[in-house]
Amino acid sequence: MLKMGILVSGGGTNLQALIDKIDSGYLKGVEIATVVSSSPGAYALERAAKRGIPHSCIARRDFSTIEEYTKSMVNHFEKAGVGLIVMAGYISFAGAELIKKYENRIINVHPSLIPAFCGKGHYGIKVHEKALEYGVKVTGATVHFVNEEYDSGAIILQKAVEILYDDTPEVLQKRVMEQAEWEILPEAVKLFAEGRLKIEGRKVRIV
Repeated sequence: MLKMGILVSGGGTNLQALIDKIDSGYLKGVEIATVVSSSPGAYALERAAKRGIPHSCIARRDFSTIEEYTKSMVNHFEKAGVGLIVMAGYISFAGAELIKKYENRIINVHPSLIPAFCGKGHYGIKVHEKALEYGVKVTGATVHFVNEEYDSGAIILQKAVEILYDDTPEVLQKRVMEQAEWEILPEAVKLFAEGRLKIEGRKVRIV
C-alpha cells in the first residue's frame, strides 16, 4: 500500500480529485495517510475531516527558522509512513531537508505548461492572470517532481487547455482544473504507485 501525504494551502480541489479517484478504484493500492495544510483555515482540512483522514496544520509562521519548520514536516511524514508526498495547491516552500529526505518522492501540480508562467510568485489565480495578460492561446497544467528550485523538477505529465477569447482568470482557472489538473495529478500518482516512472537526468520516462 502506497501511503500519501498531501500538502495543501486552500480549498483542496486537487485533494478531492485524488479522494474521488481512490473511491472509484482508479487508484488501487493507494491511500491518503495524512493531509497537511500551511493554513489553519484551509477548506481542504474540512474535506479531510469529512472523510476521516488524519489532518493537521503545520504553518511556517509557527517556527522561528525554516530548518525547524522543515524538520517538523519530515517528522510528521515519517511518523505517518508516507511514501509519496503530493503538493496539491500548496504555496509554501517545502524546505531543503524535506526535499532531500523524499528525493524523487515529492510531486507537484502546477496550473500552467511549464516552463511558461512558473517559478517563484506564480501560483493560484496569478498564473491564469499572467496567461491572459500575455495573450497565449493555450495553457494547461503540469505534474513534476519537486527539487529545491520552484517549478523546475523533472516533468512527469502535461496537458494542454484552450484559452477562449472571453475568459476571465476565474473561468480559466476552473477549466484548467477540470480538464487538466484533476486528470493528470491522479494519473501521475497511479504511474508512481505502479513503479512506472523512471527519472533519467531531467527527463521522466514512463515504462
